[in-house]
Amino acid sequence: MTKLSIRDIEARLSSITDEQDPFLRELSRDERKGVALLLEKWNKARLGAEKMKAKFSEMAVFEKKARQQGYKLIAGTDEAGRGPLAGPVAAAAVILPEDFFLPGLDDSKKLTAKKREEHEQIIKRSAISFSVCLIGPEEIDELNIYQASIKAMKAAIAGLSPLPDYVLADAVKLDMPFPSEAIIKGDAKSISIAAASILAKNERDRFMKKIAEQYPAYGFEKNMGYGTKEHMEAIAKFGITPHHRKSFAPVKQAEK
Repeated sequence: MTKLSIRDIEARLSSITDEQDPFLRELSRDERKGVALLLEKWNKARLGAEKMKAKFSEMAVFEKKARQQGYKLIAGTDEAGRGPLAGPVAAAAVILPEDFFLPGLDDSKKLTAKKREEHEQIIKRSAISFSVCLIGPEEIDELNIYQASIKAMKAAIAGLSPLPDYVLADAVKLDMPFPSEAIIKGDAKSISIAAASILAKNERDRFMKKIAEQYPAYGFEKNMGYGTKEHMEAIAKFGITPHHRKSFAPVKQAEK
């Protein structure tokens, strides 16, 4: 064959997904080191894509099981922000269509901020319905963080339209007017819960970045309200803000 440039080969490889493609066999006979490196890169990417596809299929098992039982609208719900000293707890609920596919979908904590944002756009564009709820520090202090998290998840589910006929929740059993299932570490085991974890995490992060503009000393845009050294030093120097959780020990002690 007429030898293509390395750049042309790279461009053509970007559109090939079939490992039996004749072009790959032709390239295997090309003795140029650059071509060999491109083939190695292509194979690595293919194996990575297959791994992500297998992971996604594994994470869709709970949804598939629910559909086999006759349920159609399966929601996943998760929360973000139980541990921080400041800011709201966020919860999201998502109903994904049966044909939804997003390779690389995973627990929000395992993804970079950029990847979470990319996934969020795809989830919101593809979802049958999604809803997010924030519960602030006053209610957290009044209810306790566990109950506030449950309230946020229930509110997120109630905000779905249409409402689900089955709910998959991360770790907690929810008292709902429809069947629900609690999955330990569900954000890494269910595509619906993983999608909800991403929406909840992103919504909360945006909130913390917004209040950071009003309270720049606390570094909320970086620590998201967690008790980092910078955050604790700011509390010691400037006291607490209206966004701090007064029932949390480090904040309670700082008030004394």
